[in-house]
Amino acid sequence: MTTLTTDAAPVPPPTARASGARRNRSVLVRAARTPRGLAGLALAGFVVLVAIVGPFVAPHSPDTFLTGSFSRPSGAFPLGSDTLGRDVLSRVLAGGWVLLIMATGATIFGVGVGASAGIAAAYLRGFADGLIMRTVDVILAFPSLVFALLLVSIIGPKLWLITLAVGFTHAPAVARVMRSATLDLSERDYVKAVELQGMRPAKVMRTQLLPNLVSPLMVELGLRLTYSIVLIAGLSFLGFGQAPPAPNWGYMIQENRLGLALNPWAVIAPAALIAILTVGTNTFTDAVARVVIGVEKDADDPAIASVMVHAGR
Repeated sequence: MTTLTTDAAPVPPPTARASGARRNRSVLVRAARTPRGLAGLALAGFVVLVAIVGPFVAPHSPDTFLTGSFSRPSGAFPLGSDTLGRDVLSRVLAGGWVLLIMATGATIFGVGVGASAGIAAAYLRGFADGLIMRTVDVILAFPSLVFALLLVSIIGPKLWLITLAVGFTHAPAVARVMRSATLDLSERDYVKAVELQGMRPAKVMRTQLLPNLVSPLMVELGLRLTYSIVLIAGLSFLGFGQAPPAPNWGYMIQENRLGLALNPWAVIAPAALIAILTVGTNTFTDAVARVVIGVEKDADDPAIASVMVHAGR
């Protein structure tokens, strides 16, 4: 037994890693039980439900001309009609699912790319760190909307390109946060132990660093989802989105703004849903950040520094 103990290679402390996994699994549950998290979930969940169920319960076809332009709300048309006489309620119910899919895809892509770049920069150091972070600085010099418009203008307003463009605007900020969170983590004893065993850098980053960065990653996912919703809705308002006559909350605001005095619901309804979704997502993310702060303070995790910045603490 003594020989085995002496010759055995050092391994990461199992209790520390197990407790970290338990903390990561419990963060979302604990956040959802707080008043702030419950309110955020309720707001965001309502809009998500409208976007998913809406197309199946819309009273009319969203593309059919049914009455005069900007008709006032009535029994047949509870929210009135839009600029072309289409039912506003039907278009609102059918116009949100694409926005949600694009925002979710952009968030996953942006956080994935940014986290990979930030972890690699912090762990590899040297030339790789300088190259990655200088690239990040160049991209950060462009405002998010301008950078997304630049990419879309070059290739064209395709939905997949808009999703990638919006996601790419998130990557630099995520990279900075994850680099900061990884710097101290990469000096931990269990990381040094697996390095001495000859584990490849890519595997060290994937198996030792990434699992311990789940908490700040969850906060980043929520924050970037909020930004994705606003950016994609803004691009749709500018005409970079689904081609008319497809219903789209962002474009509905743009095409009906001239009739605001005649039937304000054609603008208020889609704008309100975008605002509720954004506020709900941001509120729940703030609840997650507060829970992460409390958990990580107890665990003395260096990743908490980046979380505290975003939580406004």
